[in-house]
Amino acid sequence: MILLTGGAGYIGSHVSVALLDAGLDVIAVDNLSNSNNASLERVQSICGRSLAFCHADIRNEEAICNVLRDYEVTAVIHLAGLKAVGESNAEPMTYYENNVLGTMRLLSAMKRASVKTLVFSSSATVYGIPAYLPLDEKHPLGPTNPYGRTKFFIEEMLKDLCKSDPDWRVGILRYFNPVGAHESGLIGEDPVGIPNNLVPFVAQVAVGKLEKVRVCGNDYDTPDGTGIRDFIHVVDLASGHLCVLNHLKQPGALTVNLGTGIGHSVLEVIQTFEAVSGRSVPYEIGERRTGDVAACYADPTFAEKTLGWKSVRSLAQMCADHWRWQSKNPDGYRGAQYQTNKLKFRVG
Repeated sequence: MILLTGGAGYIGSHVSVALLDAGLDVIAVDNLSNSNNASLERVQSICGRSLAFCHADIRNEEAICNVLRDYEVTAVIHLAGLKAVGESNAEPMTYYENNVLGTMRLLSAMKRASVKTLVFSSSATVYGIPAYLPLDEKHPLGPTNPYGRTKFFIEEMLKDLCKSDPDWRVGILRYFNPVGAHESGLIGEDPVGIPNNLVPFVAQVAVGKLEKVRVCGNDYDTPDGTGIRDFIHVVDLASGHLCVLNHLKQPGALTVNLGTGIGHSVLEVIQTFEAVSGRSVPYEIGERRTGDVAACYADPTFAEKTLGWKSVRSLAQMCADHWRWQSKNPDGYRGAQYQTNKLKFRVG
């Protein structure tokens, strides 16, 4: 049994599909602060298999410890946490409490339950301002915002834990920019309020929920003047979790980039989305955002050599799959009529 924290979220729902399709059993834990467990109803529809769900917060050590023991969990994939850079600048202590303290409580529960295999959702934000490109795992770390620092501190905590106890096996996955959705259109990204990330914002403009995209700066040293980022399909990202979980046979911490190694500009994303959706996506040019860099993309070589993993889906497929989800679900899961009693439901 695999425990999946943040299991009802965007990435969590797609990782659930990957695990269930691989024949593994899943118990998803989520406090539903920025997610909807209707996503897990749909995961079961996609996979034709059931999973268990526990409504609990990872800061509740007793609840997590009970789940680990009761479900005979053998490994944890840890996705739970707050993730908005701008919000982290405004509310840093909330981020430290949720992300860092929450992980400490989770690790304590795992130790008590003798579960010492963990895959952790980190972020390319730990690299900070690129000293060189593409970014490999040896690039110096220097996060520039509280969100990135929470990921950095957790990474360091996990490395120290592995050094102190050789029974721990930890995979640290540095995500670049997950986008897209499952090809069924049943699950996808469902941001609360105005989206913080580019592709969901573009999708909501295309579907008519928002008026136009605000492009933050067009005077960068890039071919079209807009920022360049590494966008990875969420299904490719999900498969990376399964690969690293299968790889964790030896003690210690393994750190891996999950990205495509290809950079796409903001305008390129908008144009590609227009092409696959057949919709106009109006935009306006605004000022640069503080802290943004001209370009940021991964060197995924180590993941391919070590895990046999690589991304295979193009930007056009990312946009097409994201559009299928958005057009089928203009109000996200909030428009879904699902009953939670279809899940094996537990309150932590």
